[in-house]
Amino acid sequence: MVKRYLFLKYNNAAYFIFLVYYTGPLHPEISVSYLAVSTIFFNSGLSLHTEELANALLHVRLHLFVQTFTLCFFPASIWLFIQLLYFLPLDAWLLQGLQIVACMPPPVSSAVILTKSVGGNEAAAIFNSAFGSFLIGSSPNVPFSSIFTQLFLTVVFPLLLGQVVRRCILEYLERRRPPFGTISSCILLLIIYTTFCDTFSHPDSSLAPQSLLAIIIIVLLIQVTFMLLVFFLSTRKSARFSPEDTVAMMFCATHKSLTLGIPMLKIVFSNHPHLSLISIPLLVYHPTQILLGGLLVGSVQRWMQSRQKATDV
Repeated sequence: MVKRYLFLKYNNAAYFIFLVYYTGPLHPEISVSYLAVSTIFFNSGLSLHTEELANALLHVRLHLFVQTFTLCFFPASIWLFIQLLYFLPLDAWLLQGLQIVACMPPPVSSAVILTKSVGGNEAAAIFNSAFGSFLIGSSPNVPFSSIFTQLFLTVVFPLLLGQVVRRCILEYLERRRPPFGTISSCILLLIIYTTFCDTFSHPDSSLAPQSLLAIIIIVLLIQVTFMLLVFFLSTRKSARFSPEDTVAMMFCATHKSLTLGIPMLKIVFSNHPHLSLISIPLLVYHPTQILLGGLLVGSVQRWMQSRQKATDV
């Protein structure tokens, strides 16, 4: 009995040292992937009116646009673009990784936070981020049960719990008006920090600096181009989308999920000698989309407010 106790005690201590040494004291694989994301959607559940969530579910035109753009138009366009990039002296595995990025669904964190920060259609952003992950997760090469479980624990359950708590303390929320936007912004900073730490903690010595710089520039060009394209398409009079809808569409249709992408890469390219190179475009895309979105928050917010005033007049 004593030996067993000492064995368990030793192994628990060794496991703790392993976690601290290899993943850091913040443990982003738990604190960010689960706790931070769950807090985001619990926060959304507290702040959103139930009617807004119901209306978002029925906004079929918006959902169809986002899912078609991000899962059909985006991959096809990047495939054509990559055919041109093959004429440049870039690593072919990096270009393959870029194509894989294009096939990823929207993330269930950054797109929602940025939409909320601007004041866009947060409920639509939540639906499209989760729905895109469900669509990708239902493919035969992806472990649907684990993805479904993670989405339920980090998105659906916290959102529903937030709605239940909101009904119980509605009077308090309306009287005190908690800083939901500030909470989301703080969580976004945590995600940015841990993403950069994870991105640069495993450098690939075989990657030439000029190739990495080229990928960063290409990713920036892709994001800016597609955000402008979504903005143009969604603001046409014939599109009949509100300014809040446009904000949600800009972030959801152009952002790509790192949380779902990395496990998929590890499954599809298991034991592949160039897995690290294939992963780099996704590791670059994720922090870039957050930083670019953060820089655009003020400008997009001013545009949305001006459009709202023009509509009211």
